[in-house]
Amino acid sequence: MDRQHSWRKRVWNAISAARLNLTDRARNLVADIDARLKQRRGRITFRAWRRGFREADLVLGPFVDQVGPTLDASELDSLEALLAEDDDHRLYAWIIGTEPTPAAHDTPVMSKLRTFMRDHVAAAVAEGAG
Repeated sequence: MDRQHSWRKRVWNAISAARLNLTDRARNLVADIDARLKQRRGRITFRAWRRGFREADLVLGPFVDQVGPTLDASELDSLEALLAEDDDHRLYAWIIGTEPTPAAHDTPVMSKLRTFMRDHVAAAVAEGAG
């Protein structure tokens, strides 16, 4: 009986150790994913606030600060593609609707950005800006 008990105990200890190892790995993986997402959001925030065209900065920066944390991975991809555009004047024209938005950038993020722009400007005007 001692042999069987000893064998079961060794197997149980091995299983417990494996579970702990997997749990630690999962925690490390989640922490790594969180760190990468935080780093990605940081890059997006920097690029949104420092466009080189003040009007775009004043829309994209607050949008990323307020709406950015709610965006999923595919929406972050769309936002990054939008921020990769070099011509800030065209980008701003797409946002305010004075130029047609290219199909590649006519995404749900652009719709959220336009809605934010309307709400943000309305709130700023109500506070006395402009």
